[in-house]
Amino acid sequence: MTKHLIATGYVLASLASQAQAQSTLLIGTYTSGRSYGIYQYDFNSGSGEAVLRDSVKSSNPSYLAVAPNERYVYAVNEDGNDKGGGKVSAYSYNKSTKKLSLINQLPSMGDHPCYIAVDKKNNWVFVGNYSTGNLAVMPIAPDGGVGNPSTNMQHQGHGANKERQASPHVHATVLSPDNKYLFVPDLGIDQVVEYTFNHKAGTLSPKKQHVKVADGSGPRHLEFHPSGNWAYLVQELSGTVTVFSYDKGTMKEQQVISLLPADFKGAATSADIHVSPNGKFLYASNRNPTNTIAIFSINQKDGKLTLVGEQSTMGKAPRNFNFDPTGKLLLVANQDTNNVVIFSINPETGLLTDTGKRIEVPNPVCIKWIDGK
Repeated sequence: MTKHLIATGYVLASLASQAQAQSTLLIGTYTSGRSYGIYQYDFNSGSGEAVLRDSVKSSNPSYLAVAPNERYVYAVNEDGNDKGGGKVSAYSYNKSTKKLSLINQLPSMGDHPCYIAVDKKNNWVFVGNYSTGNLAVMPIAPDGGVGNPSTNMQHQGHGANKERQASPHVHATVLSPDNKYLFVPDLGIDQVVEYTFNHKAGTLSPKKQHVKVADGSGPRHLEFHPSGNWAYLVQELSGTVTVFSYDKGTMKEQQVISLLPADFKGAATSADIHVSPNGKFLYASNRNPTNTIAIFSINQKDGKLTLVGEQSTMGKAPRNFNFDPTGKLLLVANQDTNNVVIFSINPETGLLTDTGKRIEVPNPVCIKWIDGK
């Protein structure tokens, strides 16, 4: 009897573990090739297996944002003047049927929007337009759709790189952990432009001073540490990561470190940056020709970085990567080789090991999750 109860307990625990491991994986793409739009998978973190469930037709949904309540998903449509300008698409997500359904679509107020974020109260969407160097704040309606912008902020200036920095290029719209400030890396003007965010009115007020980084470095994406004490900025054109201390809306530079291989002599094409959920490691990607992810340990006293390893992405142009909901796997979207490579993470060293698992999908450029709970 006792053995039977123990065996039953093991079975139930195994089934519970498998259920917890199930989540929804969303992949945004560029549709210039064979891609249809947004791809949706059932993903099992225990096995690393992904099963295609659905796809949603959409033009160049290159960046996605899942609302904190996980009932809605927002996508940029990274189009320019040739297609009538950029757009933002809002989708509802039904957890019972696991279906995405389009609610509405509105102009992004600029060309080639490349980043979108949702505030922590599910009230506002922030979209950054790369080519026109502006950002818009859009209200979220009761049904989850987006409304006409409450704010449209236009950046001004240029950078030292005449080919890449002739004008502003907003590349991310990142909210502070307390939802009070918006930080906007602008690749074209070598600044992280800072705004105070009024969450009731959906308005932005520029701060008197912005974060200036090295000329020609091209700030791209920003990530806060889970503690809220530090922020990390990846610079596309210089292949560097800048470490900032953070306190009540103020960032102060603490360190600049390269994410490129030591013997690399070419031009940097750095892309994405993420801190591990446990706050111990930072990962940053560089695209062609290195196609690597740099792995750093994070000093838990001052937030500074130490390089601990480099990992080939086993493909080309790792534009985006992300951790699975368990924090045990890292999925890398290789845009030019049409696949997502799945790595396991060593929790002690942060190093990555190829699991051999692949998701074949055309032009993958963004990975997001709905955890299924």
